[in-house]
Amino acid sequence: MAAAIAAAALFATTPGPPARAASDPVTACTALDICYCVHPEFQTTIAANVARVRKLIADQRAQGQAIGYLSIPLSPAGGGSFAVNTDIAAKITERVTERFGPRAVFVLNPGAEGGDGMQGASGADYMYMWTQILEGEKGLGDAFDFIYFSGPNDFGRYFELSGKGDLEKLESWFDEKIVPDPKFKDAIANGSLTRAGFRNYYGLRASVAFSYGSHDEWNIARMINDRRRGATDYGIANQLAVFFDGQPMSPGTYETPTAAGDVGRCIK
Repeated sequence: MAAAIAAAALFATTPGPPARAASDPVTACTALDICYCVHPEFQTTIAANVARVRKLIADQRAQGQAIGYLSIPLSPAGGGSFAVNTDIAAKITERVTERFGPRAVFVLNPGAEGGDGMQGASGADYMYMWTQILEGEKGLGDAFDFIYFSGPNDFGRYFELSGKGDLEKLESWFDEKIVPDPKFKDAIANGSLTRAGFRNYYGLRASVAFSYGSHDEWNIARMINDRRRGATDYGIANQLAVFFDGQPMSPGTYETPTAAGDVGRCIK
């Protein structure tokens, strides 16, 4: 997500990263023994949002729906825009829901369920929260049936890229929709959002492959499935399904780790 995610500014309320928390961070670990260097002033907020989202999921499950989780870069790190990524997250959520059917599936969108009171939180703070939600109380991810990792085609659909002159289309998109929009004025003025950076990010790198938080979410999914394969009540047949860019993953990919993102204990 991530998602934390350089996730550091994952869920800012402006197109640029928020101010970082002022307190000294501490190490906090989850049921899967995944540890993050987090800011203690967000602990109460994180606990409240974990409880709220778990209830939201339980309510959807009670209606007989399959539960999915969307992993998507939300941070502006790399040249993107938080506001644009948030809108893309909503569109992907709608599309995945339509694919499986709104009566049969609920897709948890981190961009919409990040919770209040997290202004200034780091990517590690957010990932500490999302990890607890993903792993569940038993570390088996029992609240979820699948994780959908967003890829370049998911982003390309949003911009209506066709495979011909895509970078030029993104330049035009920036000129027509970003430059005139006043909410991007400061980011453009201070250089945190540029035409070339926007073009290159969404044309070449917009994917979970370049997201700190999504890397962690991939490894979390792998760990959950590793535990499910060894659990009597689950086994191989009941692994968490994993999709990337709209396609189901191959069997070996379920067991393949990736580089860590925000995971890590505090170093004094």
